[in-house]
Amino acid sequence: MDALQNIWEPVRLTLALASVATLALLVVATPLAWWLARSKARWKEIVAAVVALPMVLPPTVLGFYLLILLGPDGPGGALAGLWGARTLAFTFTGLVIGSVVAGLPFVVQPIRNAFHAIGDRPLEAAATLRASPRRAFWAVALPLASPGLLSGAVLGFAHTIGEFGVVLMIGGNVPGRTRVLSTAIFDFVETMQWREANLLAAGMVGFALIVILAMIFSEKFFARLK
Repeated sequence: MDALQNIWEPVRLTLALASVATLALLVVATPLAWWLARSKARWKEIVAAVVALPMVLPPTVLGFYLLILLGPDGPGGALAGLWGARTLAFTFTGLVIGSVVAGLPFVVQPIRNAFHAIGDRPLEAAATLRASPRRAFWAVALPLASPGLLSGAVLGFAHTIGEFGVVLMIGGNVPGRTRVLSTAIFDFVETMQWREANLLAAGMVGFALIVILAMIFSEKFFARLK
């Protein structure tokens, strides 16, 4: 029973983390991707480069700076003080923030590409029908960009599931609080619990295969609709 609990607890926590982080990523990434796709500002590519930093930075570097920001002496500590806590590090909330930062480029890029592929004509047509920019975004741009939104959501969810370095740095490996799948596998290997490590690792391989197949079939599905 204890072995089953040791396996199920990180699975449950990881699914909860990935679900919350993916919703947060879509809320943050969609308007950001729209601005990057439509803005004429010369400095927008600097913003795009900053957003893409987590793709090239070592996870330990990103995790280190997030640990400082979320720690008791950073903005996260001040925010946590509002409800009597000392830090956002080593908490589920901290894991969500870290997962959003680390996963942002994987969600922004496909959504930005989808918005860019729409072009100007559908929006110009909406304008001729007296649709406001906000209405044109919700009624025209967002539905047309749905393949990119789906791809971004899948990539964001999968990246959160598989993230290791960042979650280990800012969350540690606290059972029931921050011990997610990737850190649980690491812990099982360190303590030579090969059966548990193999079960979780095999599950991750299966999940990765499902994600890849889902991406392939969704692209084919949307291609048939065009």
